[in-house]
Amino acid sequence: MEIQLQANNKITHSADKYRIFMIQPLSQLYRQLELNPDESIDTETAFRFKAHPDFIAQIERGNAEDPLLKQILPVKDELISHPDFKLDPVGDLQSNPTPSLIHKYDGRVLLMASPKCDIHCRYCFRRHFPYENQINQRHWQVALEQISNDESIHEVILSGGDPFSLAENALMALIEKIERIPHIRALRIHTRTPIVAPSKAPQGNFLKWAKSSRLQKVMVVHCNHPNELSDKTAELMTAYRQSGFHLLNQSVLLKGVNDCNDTLIELSHKLFSQGILPYYLHQLDRVQGAAHFEVDDATAQTLRKTLLERLPGYLVPKLVQEIAGQPHKTPL
Repeated sequence: MEIQLQANNKITHSADKYRIFMIQPLSQLYRQLELNPDESIDTETAFRFKAHPDFIAQIERGNAEDPLLKQILPVKDELISHPDFKLDPVGDLQSNPTPSLIHKYDGRVLLMASPKCDIHCRYCFRRHFPYENQINQRHWQVALEQISNDESIHEVILSGGDPFSLAENALMALIEKIERIPHIRALRIHTRTPIVAPSKAPQGNFLKWAKSSRLQKVMVVHCNHPNELSDKTAELMTAYRQSGFHLLNQSVLLKGVNDCNDTLIELSHKLFSQGILPYYLHQLDRVQGAAHFEVDDATAQTLRKTLLERLPGYLVPKLVQEIAGQPHKTPL
């Protein structure tokens, strides 16, 4: 489904032009993947299961331990409450001066472009974020006025949710408003869509705009495992690169998914083969419901040391953690 903005300041949904869908019940996913239902699955989670056909197509049939499947499958471990895990682990709401705007770091702000994603990653640090009170055209207008009035801001980061879950006309309308602010020099887009749903990622008018835009353009995609990359993602990344985007990747270190030297090394090489530079390897943000994905710091640092030994420096992502209230990412 694509998202369209209407004059009543609400975000609504239209027909599934791009074949985004949520398989319900989960038994249908199991049949498609040739798996037997598991008692560990949580079928009544408030953070619903959602995945795009492109991503599901990359999951190995018959493999209950597939690292892509683990990222999207709701399990009962998510119901266990951990005292060190929070609803807002990175302090977004502490740095939220006006709805839809997050201002943590000097010189740049994050604008919430959409409350929706094309996939629900079970470790998502914003899985509890109150999007319903954050995003509509009125909020955007107030946020853009605040950005216009602060000449210390030189970069706008579009995030969400996922900005590429917007209908292309809504995305372009927002981008063009940002571009009209004279002191904004760079636009950065944080998106998982080109990796998990490349067939519905924006091209068309979006690429035409990118080729002629005065802005410096950065796209930070989110890929955790080399199996997420495909011929479709390669073709899309070529189009984005040729339109003037600098392509970077951020991954999250996840137990049972990519906490392995060989996996991380293969990921860096495969990203580079598609024109993407590894940027960040994040330690898990401690959001309630994701504790079962956590990798301890000592293991993370050992992995990082091996990457330094086995990869050229430009393919080694920075191992970082985001700590609420800090003025930058914290290296580990």
